[in-house]
Amino acid sequence: MENRAKLELKLSHLVVRQDGNKIRKIYLKDISHIIVNTTEASITFALLNEIVKNKIKLIFCDEKRNPCAEISPFYSSYNTSEKIRSQIKWDEYIKGDVWQLIVKQKIKNQMNLLKLYEKDEYKMLEKYIDQVEFKDESNREGHAAKVYFNSLFGKDFSRSDDTNVNAALDYGYSILLASINRQVVSNGYITQIGIFHDNMFNQFNLSSDLIEPWRVIIDSYVYRNGSEIFDKEEKIDLINLLNDFVTIDGKLTRVNQAIDIYIRSVFDALNNRDLSLLRFPSYEL
Repeated sequence: MENRAKLELKLSHLVVRQDGNKIRKIYLKDISHIIVNTTEASITFALLNEIVKNKIKLIFCDEKRNPCAEISPFYSSYNTSEKIRSQIKWDEYIKGDVWQLIVKQKIKNQMNLLKLYEKDEYKMLEKYIDQVEFKDESNREGHAAKVYFNSLFGKDFSRSDDTNVNAALDYGYSILLASINRQVVSNGYITQIGIFHDNMFNQFNLSSDLIEPWRVIIDSYVYRNGSEIFDKEEKIDLINLLNDFVTIDGKLTRVNQAIDIYIRSVFDALNNRDLSLLRFPSYEL
């Protein structure tokens, strides 16, 4: 939603009323995400209630049109209490093994992207993959990130700079994170207790772990798009990346659904102490 609008519920449909009496109706069962990209919108409580019931991720943006908050249901699984108890008891050894494989997959994806764009630094990342240890104790992830971003965006690039590139990366990552948060909660777990991330001020420690193999989708778009501008059109493109296709578990699947398959596989691996259950995506960049 980009402009002044009223969002309401009518017969299981989201109804959007905009200036000039323009009306759009969308069946709620067909929606996975709603992004309110303006502070000039109103929404009825009846619609909010149905959004929660249908496990739709609702994201609000601030006055700069950047995602600032989201709504998720408290109880999305009939056995949420059991799931959370198991999450608290996840064994440190299996968590370390799972994190090692997540980091390896992340660096592999970064390597493939550099190779695609004919960056010689991909060879260094190829070496890092084999050097990733249990719990990534030697921080190959951090070393790879520095090489990777400097190769894509220049030697002077820093993720802390106030640039269009970082604004686009942050926006895209926040969309991915919101999708992952939705799937974590839908599966009955909580986002605060992570596998590796353990920041007391981070509400999304677990999602911050799970997002890592997916970041390259955003990186690839931002690299191709350049750094001249970052506005409404680019934000819409980043949101629509959730509708792209990836291959996971031998099937071509939209990103949004593939994230659910991936997250379920991580939970299965952790709960059953079986790394063979992990399913990672592969995609055409």
